[in-house]
Amino acid sequence: MDVEEVAHKVIGVALKVHTALGPGLLESSYKELLYYKLNEEGLFVEKEKPIPIMSEGIRLDCGYRMDLLIEKQLVIEIKAVETLHPIHLAQMLTYLRTGGFHLGLLINFNVLMLKDGIRRVIC
Repeated sequence: MDVEEVAHKVIGVALKVHTALGPGLLESSYKELLYYKLNEEGLFVEKEKPIPIMSEGIRLDCGYRMDLLIEKQLVIEIKAVETLHPIHLAQMLTYLRTGGFHLGLLINFNVLMLKDGIRRVIC
């Protein structure tokens, strides 16, 4: 399955999660249910995947973690905030560049309609 097909499937599942839970919960609630439902769909999902930072040839394990990595190719960063800010985009871009990935979905579940909370990020 290519990354676009994976992204399409993830968005469909995220919509179901948002319908089931609605806005107003903690990020961890959405992450856990999304993780469970994506696994149920037969996707390979890694949760809290560590991201080391490289600087001057030194690997720094600083505790950065992607929320979800789907099929070893799509990065998912989950938020439950009033508004997405530039720092959220910067975080996603860092994960994409550091991991060598090309596509990520920044998903803010704290919105009335989830389509307004999904941002595709390409690196």
